[in-house]
Amino acid sequence: MILVRLGSMWTCALHVLNRWNSKANGPPPRITNLFLSATTASISNSKKCLTSSATAKEDLTLKQLLKQCFNLRHIQQTHGYMVLRALDQHNLLLGRLIDACSSLGFSSYASLLFTHNKSQTDIYLYNATLKALSPVKAIILYNSIRLAGLRPDSYSFPYALKAVIRLSDVHIGREIHSQTICSGFILDLHVATALVRMYSSCGCIPDARKLFDEMSYRTDVALWNAMVAGYAKVGLVYTAKELFEQMPERNVISWTAVIAGFTQMDRPNEAISLFRRMQIESVEPDEIAMLATLSACAQLGALQLGEWIHKYIDKLGLSWTVPLKNALINMYAKSGNINKAVLVFEDMKHKTVVTWTTIIAGFALHGLGRDALEMFSRMEFDGVRPNEVTFIALLSACSHVGLVELGLWYFRIMESRFGMKPTVEHYGCMIDLLGRAGYLKEAQEMVRRMPFEANASIWGSLLAASNIHGDAKLGDHALQHLTKLEPYNSGNYALLSNVYASVGRWKESGMVRKVMTETGVRKYPGGSFVEVSNRVHEFLAGDTSHTHFEKIHEVLWKINWELKIAANLEKECDWLIEFDEV
Repeated sequence: MILVRLGSMWTCALHVLNRWNSKANGPPPRITNLFLSATTASISNSKKCLTSSATAKEDLTLKQLLKQCFNLRHIQQTHGYMVLRALDQHNLLLGRLIDACSSLGFSSYASLLFTHNKSQTDIYLYNATLKALSPVKAIILYNSIRLAGLRPDSYSFPYALKAVIRLSDVHIGREIHSQTICSGFILDLHVATALVRMYSSCGCIPDARKLFDEMSYRTDVALWNAMVAGYAKVGLVYTAKELFEQMPERNVISWTAVIAGFTQMDRPNEAISLFRRMQIESVEPDEIAMLATLSACAQLGALQLGEWIHKYIDKLGLSWTVPLKNALINMYAKSGNINKAVLVFEDMKHKTVVTWTTIIAGFALHGLGRDALEMFSRMEFDGVRPNEVTFIALLSACSHVGLVELGLWYFRIMESRFGMKPTVEHYGCMIDLLGRAGYLKEAQEMVRRMPFEANASIWGSLLAASNIHGDAKLGDHALQHLTKLEPYNSGNYALLSNVYASVGRWKESGMVRKVMTETGVRKYPGGSFVEVSNRVHEFLAGDTSHTHFEKIHEVLWKINWELKIAANLEKECDWLIEFDEV
């Protein structure tokens, strides 16, 4: 346990929290807010010290220097400037330097600045350092606040809770919660919001909702956003949407949380529908909203809508960050326009491993295996180290073009050259590669030798391979495992039935269909998506619920009739040609 129980006061607080948790309803005990003035007092004292010792000109110069810091050398030069003028003796200014270290990711240097501070440390400096440190170090520093004779304030608790989120340790979070109750900071809106966010991030949605309900008379949008995002994160996206509709006020974060939730749960239609509504209500999307919407377009293969979003981002003047361009490459690749994906890729000045992996996966998806392998060579030449996902894309590319030997070579160098142990996903790709190419014995041998339990995806690959190569015995063996892992997946039964039918074993084929019916496995209707005028329409077999069903059916009937006439004319023409030759 990283968090130390500090004195009998905090031990008492834990009992208070336990009593609060045991109640079905009602707010926590209204403990007198003894320490709410601590923050104001400490910052006020720092400012007084600053104005009495440092000139306004030096303060302004320091602010300008910090704005121009982009690397560690800049930070060190600014630190030197402060030391020469004794500005590092003022906690408010030193806190600004530590804050700059935090924003640039130099946590070790921030820790050194705090440790070697010669002036009397106040809560403001503790808070600035809490924000900059790694999670474990932040919790340790948080524990030392009271040991230094100070009290955590309305900034200390949220920073400590952010560290808890990164550690995913709800037990530490509960202890901090108990401390907020005893100190009276549970009544502070920012602290309560941080607690809701912590419980949500740790998967304790009931605790988060209980806190939220006790604070729901507040109309602060951040509190509502924390709860909405919590539901979306754990997959309760429709509950998130319901709460979203009840919000007294919404901002772009509110919309983005629900859009991202729908995308995460493979509900792209709902995500895009909400994005359209967002535009109607004149809410300007941010980068994260565009990322989520582009991902939804990629899931649907909605090329026209994706292209419109591409232009819309340019129109809004949003910065083309690397993640946004990566999402654009992914959208174009999955929507069928690999050439446009390549254009976006080549136009990027800075490419990360995710960028390279996305374009390699795009080539693999389009069956352009050799292009994918060539892109990997370029990636290595540029000095970019591949990750586990890169190798999944590579092995998938080899599978699409049947490059068995090359696939095995890439599989081996994962560990020998790059020190990455293959995961079950990599073994799945290799088994799929061997199965597609007809190496069924080798594929089965790999299943036996791999250090993982074969999952449904691997047995599904073997079942598909048995269908391609007409191996009914392998298909039957694969289905035995699949019925345990995916007992209600109708596709597995249908595939084995087809395997038996392809080798003329009609009786067994019928038996598989009979077992499927007797066990209550339903065959879900096939579906397709059609994009018309930037709108995606979903059609299911036998479904008549579409608003334009009658008109669509009439057009399809006419097309079918025209095709029959064309087929008859072709037959008659062939007969006349044969007759003329006679």
